Amino acid sequence: MIKFDEFEKVKLKVAEIKTVEDIEGADKLYKMTVDSGEERTIVAGIKSAYTKEELVGKKIIIVANLEPAKIRGVKSNGMLLAASDGEPVLLTVDKPVKNGSKIS
Repeated sequence: MIKFDEFEKVKLKVAEIKTVEDIEGADKLYKMTVDSGEERTIVAGIKSAYTKEELVGKKIIIVANLEPAKIRGVKSNGMLLAASDGEPVLLTVDKPVKNGSKIS
């Protein structure tokens, strides 16, 4: 269990996927540009579940204040949220909402 004040440190935001690219030599990873009120790059292991065309335009939930990590030579500035029951399933929003909206 974590305390509520610890949980409050996590900044979840709505982001729209703008571009999706393959990463050379990576079977499971995509490099995505998302708009979360600011443009950022995220690397995500969802290639087995989604085509690039399916992803562009989707509104997803990201962890916006995660420390950047270099994955396969690409700097990832956040993490998308997905459920998994074998294949990843993106957590999306079901009504129009502004990019960068805070999840509370």
